Amino acid sequence: MKVLIAIPARYASARYPGKPLVTLRGPDGEKTAIRRSWEAAMAVCGIARVVVATDDARIAEHAASFGADVVMTSADCRNGTERCAEVAAALPGFDVVVNLQGDAPLTPAWFVEDLVQGLVTDPRADLATPVLRCDGRSLSGFLADRRAGRTGATTAVFGAGGQALYFSKEVIPFTGKTWADDAPTPVFHHVGVYAYRPAALALYPSWPMGPLETMEGLEQLRFLEQGRRVLCVEVESRGRPFWELNNPSDVAVIEAILAL
Repeated sequence: MKVLIAIPARYASARYPGKPLVTLRGPDGEKTAIRRSWEAAMAVCGIARVVVATDDARIAEHAASFGADVVMTSADCRNGTERCAEVAAALPGFDVVVNLQGDAPLTPAWFVEDLVQGLVTDPRADLATPVLRCDGRSLSGFLADRRAGRTGATTAVFGAGGQALYFSKEVIPFTGKTWADDAPTPVFHHVGVYAYRPAALALYPSWPMGPLETMEGLEQLRFLEQGRRVLCVEVESRGRPFWELNNPSDVAVIEAILAL
């Protein structure tokens, strides 16, 4: 199976402008978020090509400086999936297109590998995306963010066979109880990585944004609103903490994880 990883990156984020070029300090020094995300993509086994997809000359110039393959995309792309669709149209011939977002530098290689295998296992799925089961400690952090008015992690609910039912920036499902720090909970953290079948990805930009995608600001909801099968693949952290760069406060969290 021939797999392309596209790393969509835009400078003009409403919540966090310039996020791909934010520096993250680790044992290997200071590197930008987009560079660390590219290095994470390059570590995935069995990938035919990795590209950075952007509409911004600053990001393109920086990505080229550390050796990344860059594809320029339209400034009209409304989200990373639309940007990946442009890349797939420009670079045909792949069996799977992976969206590894430029704000997810801690993405382990096996997350992507498990997604590709998920599409092999479930030929009906149009895309696959990873979910991590929350323990009590991580669930408490999600709930604290929401009480403080911070929009951070996304949660997912899914049914038999991993078929996605809904994704939300709220913490769902409601559990109504307190969990011990190390106890597994029924809440799943959605990790913003996607493996698409090219045929479904090609249709995506032509579909209108529905009310759920508009309200939640979650691009994957467009597939659900179109009645498409989205496969949630439960992945294991293998003792490695995972966090995404959603807000400026996440820099310290990611740097602490990099230091482990």
